[in-house]
Amino acid sequence: MTVIVRALRRGNRADAEAYARIRHVALPFMLFTAESVAYDLERAHPDSHYQPLLAEEDGEFIGVAQMGIVYDSPEPGHAFLSVYTHPERTGRGAGSLLARTAEERLVTLGATKLHTWVLDAPANRAFAEKRGYRASRSAHFLRLDLANGTLPPREEPPAGVELRTAADFADDPRPLFDLDAETLLDEPSDVDREFTDYEAWLRETWHHPLLSHELTSVAVVDGRPAAFSAARTDGGTRYGTVMTGTARAFRGRGLAKLAKNDSLHRARAAGFTEAFTGNDSGNGPMLAINKWCGYEICATEVTYVRELG
Repeated sequence: MTVIVRALRRGNRADAEAYARIRHVALPFMLFTAESVAYDLERAHPDSHYQPLLAEEDGEFIGVAQMGIVYDSPEPGHAFLSVYTHPERTGRGAGSLLARTAEERLVTLGATKLHTWVLDAPANRAFAEKRGYRASRSAHFLRLDLANGTLPPREEPPAGVELRTAADFADDPRPLFDLDAETLLDEPSDVDREFTDYEAWLRETWHHPLLSHELTSVAVVDGRPAAFSAARTDGGTRYGTVMTGTARAFRGRGLAKLAKNDSLHRARAAGFTEAFTGNDSGNGPMLAINKWCGYEICATEVTYVRELG
């Protein structure tokens, strides 16, 4: 039996479905659909050189990877790759071949520091360490049972604060871009990133097929978006928040918690039954908000870094 690795083909529905299926089985705490996989590939910024990969054994897809350059970092040379093998098809060399293919491609693109994420399990850690990666920060995946769990009561916004949704900014989403760009600067990460390209943000974030404008809640103060909780959905019953943050001038007023609680209530009212989110393990304030909302940690992921040259 022979394992081969190839690039996911643009416009190929079967490839996109296979990629989404394996990602879901290997990492069920993040939302992926065939539509989102195809969209990410088609609309990726050209400077990112983003490319998903598929591992195939005798006609069966058994593993996937994604790779690219962190083009929006002020420090050049950062790149990312993540490898996922179907849990029932491990030990066949697919993971190693996917990693080697991605690494070789990133080196040709000028990458000098590679970042990968693995679940916090001995086998996964060993896989990264054997390839020369060193452990860095960790992050938690959290789950909330929206169907049977109990949400904190919906809070009324304080005086001077109004709760809206991203849909209310459909005619001009730039204020949300400005808020997203500001909060990104303070997001815990091994790689600094900056949102400076509004058109790229529109493609990659605002128009993303998983983003729900109706479930993304925004706390507005004096007409200015001050805090938000960005929501994605998979077209079924799964909902996830991918970013929750507050502008620096408005922190310490509970606005992020207000926005997240509002978004969760909207999601439950819309019929969603599972909520997922993720947090850097050192982000105490956000972990406290999620604990208050009722989330429970369901898995932990570790960032590994490999410096080249």
